[in-house]
Amino acid sequence: MEKVSLIVLDPGHFHAALLQKSMFPGVDSIVHVFAPKGNEVDAYLAFIQQYNSRAELPTKWHEEVYLGDDFLKKMVTEKPGNLVVIAGNNRKKTRYIHEAVSAGLNVLSDKPMVINATDFELLKEAFSKASKSNALLYDMMTSRYEITNILEKELSQDKLLFGELVKGTEDDPAVSKQSTHYFFKSVSGKPLVRPAWYFDTDQNGEGIVDITTHLVDLVQWECFPENILEYKKDIAMLSAKRWATKISEPQFKMVTQKDSFPSYLQKDIKDDTLNVYANGEMNYTIKGIHTRVSVTWDFQAPEGTGDSYFSTMRGTKANISIRQGKEQAYLPT
Repeated sequence: MEKVSLIVLDPGHFHAALLQKSMFPGVDSIVHVFAPKGNEVDAYLAFIQQYNSRAELPTKWHEEVYLGDDFLKKMVTEKPGNLVVIAGNNRKKTRYIHEAVSAGLNVLSDKPMVINATDFELLKEAFSKASKSNALLYDMMTSRYEITNILEKELSQDKLLFGELVKGTEDDPAVSKQSTHYFFKSVSGKPLVRPAWYFDTDQNGEGIVDITTHLVDLVQWECFPENILEYKKDIAMLSAKRWATKISEPQFKMVTQKDSFPSYLQKDIKDDTLNVYANGEMNYTIKGIHTRVSVTWDFQAPEGTGDSYFSTMRGTKANISIRQGKEQAYLPT
């Protein structure tokens, strides 16, 4: 492509806006937005306006917006750009991806691309279509660009320093990655308002397929760089578990700005408390290496802290750890 021209499709997650926090060489400043009317696209546009009007290094995005119930049909018919950005309701995401690549458009999707087994088949079909039409279909694996992850990867490939990855066991894995996140937090200096569907695992996916995607990707990227992995033969799932984060109605109102729990969440409410299955742990082997990934969600971080990440890779000569606790001033180190 001589120039990347963005199409933002139904932006329901703040990651869609964060992609435009800076300007990039080779990316057109005109962005085409297709979405239904509502608070979610309004929140996305408010972020873009904030970036455009900030005092330091303001962006210069020009948003051409189409709002209507036929937004998806309108996008694939008109195709005013060449790269579709998809970050929103995960239940809709796989179909959006399929429609975009079927129209010959390139796709940059937020994780996860899929949240259930049925749509996994549709996603495989989308990758097949993209390959045949030479369209690019990628997810936003932004954790690869965190400097501590880059260093961990580089150090683990140094045989004189690190040696080889040990095999480990299920109880004592060779690779362990743990991430903690919070529903209520600030983004770009403002309290984040999350859509109500974010708390519905039927729409957002369970924790075991959401943030966990980053951790699984980091394991593969760091341990087996430049390797093409075959999930049916290279991965062996050993055990998995999930558990709920309990959200009170006042907390729900605080983070969503909604008056009450919507009807689709009633299935998850017990004793006036919402049970969100946002937490998950998986133990598996990848090419014989024992691995554990774990994601935990709480409502709000303790004062002075935020989302955190811990990682350990065990080698025959050394161990490498990323820590982000009090001793590290809550910075990844």
